[in-house]
Amino acid sequence: MRAGMWSESRNARNVLGVAAVVATLVLLGGCEVPRVSPANPGTGRAEASAVPEIPVAEARKLLGELPVAVRGVLDGYDRARKFPQWKTVSGRGDVREELLKRDGTNVKVNAECAAVSGSWRSPYDGKTWTTASDVDVDHVVPLAHAWVSGAKSWDQATRERFANDLTQPQLRPVTDNLNQDKGDKAPDQWKPPLVSYWCTYATDWVMVKHAYALTITVPERTALSSMLDRC
Repeated sequence: MRAGMWSESRNARNVLGVAAVVATLVLLGGCEVPRVSPANPGTGRAEASAVPEIPVAEARKLLGELPVAVRGVLDGYDRARKFPQWKTVSGRGDVREELLKRDGTNVKVNAECAAVSGSWRSPYDGKTWTTASDVDVDHVVPLAHAWVSGAKSWDQATRERFANDLTQPQLRPVTDNLNQDKGDKAPDQWKPPLVSYWCTYATDWVMVKHAYALTITVPERTALSSMLDRC
């Protein structure tokens, strides 16, 4: 094939590809379709599904660096006003919908960017859900707990970032009643029922607290250390 013909053929394919993308976005009302991760072809997971992971030795190091303090009180706490959540990520999609796309399998969204089908595995109990409304988005370090661990002194922008953080292992899709049962409890008060997940849960908790310079109590530190023993 002559170079000129190859170039024209390539340009034609590019135009068709762009047209297909535009058509898809029009059908979805501007929603971004989750892309399959090159590392996990065929999984239906978005490329953004990866969250930070660290070795247990690093988690222990970070745990030792967390400042120990007596847990504060909830005076002045107002979840809606102090921790605005589910901010818009792109188009009409908010953080919750972005997480459902990121951590779900074969997720499809409607024109409002809301997940209408797919499956989500709750890491806390290992159960899989196929209806988005059955899934809660858990803040690994609860907002109220963050408030009594140092967030009370943050500015509003930092609290909003904390409530919507998709870069740290802070947001997880979980079984709704487990999220309600957990509430604002720390690891010395509540642990995921799936014991095999304790290592990851402890690592996530430590990473988030260290990233935001939050304090821990002695019982909390003891519980986290014990959970890391299972890694």
